[in-house]
Amino acid sequence: MPSLAEVFILDAIRTPLGRGKSTGKLHTQAPLRLVSSLLRELSFRYPQVKEITDEVVLGCCEQFNDQGGNLARSSALQADYRITTPGFMISRFCGSGLDAVNTAAAKVMSGQADLIVAGGVEMLSLFSIFGSGGPMISDVSFKDANVQIPQGLSADLIATLYGHTRLDVDALGARSQQRASTAWNQGFFKDLVVPVTDENGSPVLAQDELIRENVTTESLAKLAPAFEQIGEQYCDYIRLRYPQVSKICHVHHPGNSSGIADGAAVVLLGNRQIAEQLGLKPKAKILSTASAADDPCIMLTAPPAATGKALARAGLTAADIDLFEVNEAFASVVLYFIEKTNVSLDRINVAGGAIAMGHPVGATGAALIGTLVHALHRQNAEHGVVTMCTGLGMGVATVVQRV
Repeated sequence: MPSLAEVFILDAIRTPLGRGKSTGKLHTQAPLRLVSSLLRELSFRYPQVKEITDEVVLGCCEQFNDQGGNLARSSALQADYRITTPGFMISRFCGSGLDAVNTAAAKVMSGQADLIVAGGVEMLSLFSIFGSGGPMISDVSFKDANVQIPQGLSADLIATLYGHTRLDVDALGARSQQRASTAWNQGFFKDLVVPVTDENGSPVLAQDELIRENVTTESLAKLAPAFEQIGEQYCDYIRLRYPQVSKICHVHHPGNSSGIADGAAVVLLGNRQIAEQLGLKPKAKILSTASAADDPCIMLTAPPAATGKALARAGLTAADIDLFEVNEAFASVVLYFIEKTNVSLDRINVAGGAIAMGHPVGATGAALIGTLVHALHRQNAEHGVVTMCTGLGMGVATVVQRV
């Protein structure tokens, strides 16, 4: 059996993340425009890319209307890649962008491709999560057999079961904002973020729109819990699945939950031969990937299992990893990850996370790859992990090594 090829991260870029509402600065842009602008940026940096890319792979949670119809292929055509460049889409809810990268990596590892652009896009100002429906929305028998609650309640359920206090989640939310603000002010994202312009070349957005200055634990303490009222509708469902829970502690709110965002991100992946052909020094190597699943009711707890599987495949342990990007869907997701892995917070999300910068669902995983690789180089560190929770109780993880 032939050995697997090495797969390298040659570059990673993203758009700024806009507020995912009609008042957000990216709201007037099309998903196609966001992705194709990044593909054009890659071909501007490396002119051969548009001629030799084997495939464009995109993750997107809600694939309908402007986000439907195989946006990967459409974006390649829109960006003037060669007409023979195919594309396909992936959806694993919030993990879609990371799964796009992992799928592309598997193709390169197996020798089925030499160069792939992988990433994701989501515009939550246009399409809400679960807006395209599904059995979890419309199939009564499925919902009866699989107890599910809104994700915000799942986050509160994790906090209740594992003793995360309001102070705990607010402290993590404030730290995310503080780290993101510092990272932007120190130029961390300068080479990662490609400003968005309109069709006339006028600037639309150059910096993440959701980041706030001077956020503290004390300022977040003034915000009211966001899921207390809706929680009353699901008390019986929660007790059915978790009879030990007599009362949910509602601790999450917009200040310690991921921001609703618009954005796109792409990663350029290739083997050693293609890197030499392009004259590129690889930034990192993907060592392994994994996915996992847990109870769809609590929904957000699979990242530790996915990370454990990916680390085992790479012959590593959590102690070997210098930096982690754990998607901040909610503060309790990160706190749960810390509890299950014994990883200290100073190794997690060192440039802030989705609580501060926003979570454009299908794009986030690819964006986190770029953030992690950049952080590894800045800190002269060796190994890193990206992991994230997804809908229906799944998790995805990727292990990388700095080159």
